[in-house]
Amino acid sequence: MAAEFDRLVTEFERFQSSIRDVDDRFAGLGAMQQELSELQASASSPDGGVTVVTGPGGAVLDVKFTDAALAKGPQALSAALMATLREAVGEAARRQAVLVQEHLGDELGLVDQVLETQAEAFGTTVEEMRSKLAEGTPSRERPSAPEDFSEERVLRQAGDAPPPPAPPASGGTAGESFLRNLFDEED
Repeated sequence: MAAEFDRLVTEFERFQSSIRDVDDRFAGLGAMQQELSELQASASSPDGGVTVVTGPGGAVLDVKFTDAALAKGPQALSAALMATLREAVGEAARRQAVLVQEHLGDELGLVDQVLETQAEAFGTTVEEMRSKLAEGTPSRERPSAPEDFSEERVLRQAGDAPPPPAPPASGGTAGESFLRNLFDEED
């Protein structure tokens, strides 16, 4: 009986550790969403005649032309605009991948995937794309403290709807059944 209890305690501690890991991983999700919504990237043509500013998802926020760029004619202007658009959208995608990786970890290899895809699409190497990433990503310090929830309401007010009931549990180990029954009996 003592061995079974020790095993259950160990299983419960492992369960709590998993919950803490998930809480830690998603604690900065709101900050990540805010940073992503504020993200901007820009690129200029080699001669500086065309500048494109993009936002989240590569959305084009602004396009600027110099008089010299306009004087080159429609074909040259179109080519410069398209090349600059691709560069600005690519920069936005790289920055987004870095932000997500900073907050959620590198388990997916997201930045590497983006760099490989862009290298193939732009006809260049991953190293070239990585160098663009290094020069285009502003360095910033990660927040050291978790988000402050001190102003958040913790308890329901009278009239608030109760949370929906948990879905019925199915299967599981003997330890999980024991813990479920333990909490059910206390109600």
